[in-house]
Amino acid sequence: MDLNQAYNNVAAVGNFPQIMQRFRQCSAQTYANHAWQRDVSYGNARRERFDWYAQANAGAPTLLFIHGGYWQASDKDDYAFIAEGLIEAGFNVGLLEYTLAPEASMGTIVGQIGKALDYLLAHREALNIGQQVVLCGHSAGGHLTALYRRHPLVTLAMPISGLMELEPISRCWLNDKLQLSEEDIERYSPQRLIGDGAPLLVTVGGDELPELIRHSREYASACREAGHAVSLVELAGCHHFAVLDDLAKADGEHLRALLEHLKR
Repeated sequence: MDLNQAYNNVAAVGNFPQIMQRFRQCSAQTYANHAWQRDVSYGNARRERFDWYAQANAGAPTLLFIHGGYWQASDKDDYAFIAEGLIEAGFNVGLLEYTLAPEASMGTIVGQIGKALDYLLAHREALNIGQQVVLCGHSAGGHLTALYRRHPLVTLAMPISGLMELEPISRCWLNDKLQLSEEDIERYSPQRLIGDGAPLLVTVGGDELPELIRHSREYASACREAGHAVSLVELAGCHHFAVLDDLAKADGEHLRALLEHLKR
């Protein structure tokens, strides 16, 4: 298998620049449509910040989103559009940022997400965070989501197209900036860390690269075999970026499955 091709989501979709331009335009509109707190600091580093939208009613459910970009690209500001359907459905929404590789190591990136969650837990009352907190991330963000399903703030983990085993990542072009060591692979691969934690809603696009589908299927299977509550949703006709269009929809498969989980 050519791993460089197997993990090249940009090449797989063909029109990535247009997709990202649309994401940014829609995100700018989402920021304009709703009253957000922008760039709230959870630490001292430049990118240790998050954006926050709070519902007026106390105790609203919360979804915290971690963007993808293979740990080395993108910004939370590009993905605010995913909040539209969630806000309509009554969710608080947080968009978490983190330092990118090669400026940050995998250990630093993982630690920053933990720091963000600790901050949100400590400021729970001030931010109007209710009892139901969904940690959600796309691609690299799905990996980070899976690593933190044990965090005391998190009541449901929803990794979307997550990268659950880092060994193949270490053997392709992605490692030029990540510089993953054997210790990193062992310490930060969710597939190797199946333990206690929040229930899981694992999603992936049906038209994604086979390796991405494999990661989600094998992770969901391993968690299920370990006795954990896990649902796997494969979105027919969705490629790696179209899954986020579905997340943004008030009538999308993501929100439907999410609301079903929160009723349990």
